[in-house]
Amino acid sequence: MKHLIIGTAGHIDHGKTTLIKALTGRETDTLKEEQERGISINIAFTFFDLPSGRRAGIIDVPGHERFIKNMLAGISSIDIVVLVIAADEGIMPQTREHMEILQLLNVKKGIVALTKSDLVDEEWIELVTEDIKKEFKGTFLENAPIYPVSSKNKNGFNNLIEAIDNATEEVESKDTEGHFRLPVDRVFSVSGFGTVVTGTVISGKVKVGEDVEIYPSKIRTRIRGLQVHEKSVDEADAGQRCAINLANVKVDEIERGNVISKENVMEPSYMVDTKFYYLKSADRPMENRQRVRLYHGTEEILCRVVILDKEEVNPGEEAYVQLRLEKPLCAQRNDRFVIRSYSPMHTIGGGSIIEPVAVKAKRFDEKYIEELKLKESGQVGGIIETTIKKLSSNFPDFKAIVKALGKNEKSLQEEIDALVEGNKVVKLTALGEPLYVHKEFLQRSMDRLQEILEDYHSKYPLRPGLSKEEIKEKIFGKGLKQKIYDELLDMVVKNEIIDVHGKYISAHGFQIKFNEVQEKLKDKILKEYQNGKYTPPKFKELLEKEKEKEEFKTVFEALILSGDLVKTDEECIFSKSNYEEAKDKIIAYMKENGSITPGEAREILDTSRKYVVALLEYFDGEKLTRRVDSKRVLYKAQ
Repeated sequence: MKHLIIGTAGHIDHGKTTLIKALTGRETDTLKEEQERGISINIAFTFFDLPSGRRAGIIDVPGHERFIKNMLAGISSIDIVVLVIAADEGIMPQTREHMEILQLLNVKKGIVALTKSDLVDEEWIELVTEDIKKEFKGTFLENAPIYPVSSKNKNGFNNLIEAIDNATEEVESKDTEGHFRLPVDRVFSVSGFGTVVTGTVISGKVKVGEDVEIYPSKIRTRIRGLQVHEKSVDEADAGQRCAINLANVKVDEIERGNVISKENVMEPSYMVDTKFYYLKSADRPMENRQRVRLYHGTEEILCRVVILDKEEVNPGEEAYVQLRLEKPLCAQRNDRFVIRSYSPMHTIGGGSIIEPVAVKAKRFDEKYIEELKLKESGQVGGIIETTIKKLSSNFPDFKAIVKALGKNEKSLQEEIDALVEGNKVVKLTALGEPLYVHKEFLQRSMDRLQEILEDYHSKYPLRPGLSKEEIKEKIFGKGLKQKIYDELLDMVVKNEIIDVHGKYISAHGFQIKFNEVQEKLKDKILKEYQNGKYTPPKFKELLEKEKEKEEFKTVFEALILSGDLVKTDEECIFSKSNYEEAKDKIIAYMKENGSITPGEAREILDTSRKYVVALLEYFDGEKLTRRVDSKRVLYKAQ
């Protein structure tokens, strides 16, 4: 079923609240001050049933200029407006400001109710009607029906109700497939139930028992109960006025302007990128970094306007602007907003949000502005690709992409899959839950990797390469999960960009090449350690015999790194074949006897305790063995 919200708008004392009472039989001015002063101060809500059987929610907003903030909190979620103009006064200042706000919020359907028509004659009504048509030419109310009505004697009410009913048929259905989202307009406590919030469900649906989150505080809570039009329900849909009983939340932990939504789908931001329209009625150009008031949903936030593509914005012009906020905002792409001047307060413009979680932008940055134009165009594939490109360094999953988009784009998974198939996005699956990175990000990372390796090989031609961990930190930082890193390395190896040798990475095809002098030193060193068997020579003693000490050190280090020599500690170094032979003998003994002591190992290898202990401790570090009291046992069955 299509759910609808009808809102009133118009100048103070033009009869909005009286009209609603005549339509519904309910009084919406419930505050004592409202009743005493005869004016609406806060927004109010009720409902009535249309002849078609549809039940419509009604929002009554204050008309006084001092309460425009409250008016904006109510009017932001309406489908149809009934613009109320008193026949005896005609169009007044707040009529115009309310109309500008409705235009900025992209309200598309409306009806004009010419109230207090019993106070004037037919000729006067005709004059006022002509004024209204002239005033609203070029707006969404240009061809709207105008109905003279009297709340006192109900004249004209049947025509007005029929017009409202007809208009509801033309209203687009709300987005029930997107994220549940409800901007809070009232918070109060009910004895025996606890905290209750009210608002209009602007997208998605919610059920009793579901977990939700309060933004921007990110307090998590649960739906204890739901009411729609004063009746308890199990589910509320987009387009319905709704009261929500929240579990384990205090009244002072939530306020008007907060948003209730699903967990972990929105991100509060101190900056949003927008397309801004500056009203023709503005009395001077909008200056860069001008302080203004932002109205979004039910929220009011002070902010600065950073104009990205112009020096200043003249009345009647559009511009790309970044709003830098004094407290965080939770918005989604394409949300509408209104801007009012800081002081004195009056409406000066508004527009739509392009990027709800923006980064600090430089003015006149052509690349940044082009990205905004792409996002503004609504080309879903391009927007998603740009979003993944921006998030790639964090290796986002599906939820992170949804969150960054600020809107649950329809068929999002299909769009991402299409980008993967089109070789623009790479899908990583090592963790089970797929992660997505842009091909350009990977290419930049691989280019950087090649540069690092080429530079390293140039400086250290006798080393096998850089360690995996060092490469990981240099390219991706410390936070990348090892399984994803290994998956990336496999990918790069297959593309013949690198080679992996144990814990070292080298450029593809790189080989250590010794010159003639180095080759002789290499053979000499290996022979010394091979002949030393399990009682190898000391490095310092060998070094003292050499004239070319630096060359000797370089070759020696290369043999350690290549694995031709195995360094178990600073003084105990074995040739690779002797090390492997010792390892095989000790493991074979433990398999037969269950354990081995240093003394038994010394007898097997016919060497001193010093070298045996160094070997056994090295085996412990390699998780071949583990110490139990004074013995070693196999780390695990082999």
